[in-house]
Amino acid sequence: MKFNLGTKVFEYLKDNSEKKFTAREVATWIHETFPEYIEKKKNSSRATVIPLNDDDAVIQQVVAEISSQRPRLQKKYPELKTTEGRPRKYYYTDSSDSAEVEKAENNSLIQNNAASLKEHDLYPMLSEFLFSQLEVYSKRIDEKRSKNSHGPRGNKWLYPDVVGLENLSEGWNREIKDCVKEYSDKKTKLWSFEVKILVNRSNIREVFFQAVSNSSWANFGYLVASELEGTDTLKELRILSSLHGIGFILLNSENPSESEITIPAKEKLDVDWNTANRLAMENKDFIEYIKNVRQFYQTGEIRIRDWDIATI
Repeated sequence: MKFNLGTKVFEYLKDNSEKKFTAREVATWIHETFPEYIEKKKNSSRATVIPLNDDDAVIQQVVAEISSQRPRLQKKYPELKTTEGRPRKYYYTDSSDSAEVEKAENNSLIQNNAASLKEHDLYPMLSEFLFSQLEVYSKRIDEKRSKNSHGPRGNKWLYPDVVGLENLSEGWNREIKDCVKEYSDKKTKLWSFEVKILVNRSNIREVFFQAVSNSSWANFGYLVASELEGTDTLKELRILSSLHGIGFILLNSENPSESEITIPAKEKLDVDWNTANRLAMENKDFIEYIKNVRQFYQTGEIRIRDWDIATI
């Protein structure tokens, strides 16, 4: 029987339902499980310009073939899903997009290889990325510490999950700092983040506009997720971002410092202090954040203990 790479990939993913694999991980399994197929590829390549002389080269060739066959495979097997971002991961599920979101949101769990994550687990990971890679000081905003004056789920569209401060004066000469202070010029940029475990075509518009609503006051607003699934999800995010200015961060839960700003946010030149005042009037965490910003402007110093930064 002729070896069909696409069928073998689908069968492997189905046998390992819900687990996610990179194309290289699948190709490595092919290499280990079907030696006759691998040997045949090596032999047939010897007449080409670049023969597959070693195992790594043939695995990389299988990776390329899996990637090129992906659109056709997903059309043939709708249960074969992929994540966005790099590296792209493949997995099998018979759940609909909306069912996957419900599982992630209602149960607050998502399988990421062998690990299970809750949304609250992502906050310190995001803080680590922001501080180590962007030098942004962050603080968690707990909506439970808010007045419940907007009815059920009202706070969902009001408060971001995490806020941040970027110190523009880092490394400035003291005379420059004092000069800027006298001019009452800007020494910070304020950031806002809406965090989700999973974003796919089912919930993309809801979570994006939640980020728009919750981040309208800040210089920079971002939607953050540890999983981005669906072939056109990133494309849709880019369209929405171009219209509304919200950026997107793909959070690497295994190595937060390797997270990436997939879509940069558009900067708002001025903070909307009226909206910030509304948040401060109703949430204790947010008023503490504003106090931290004020303290920095008054003293020029940032107290690490006031921010969500892991210290060694």
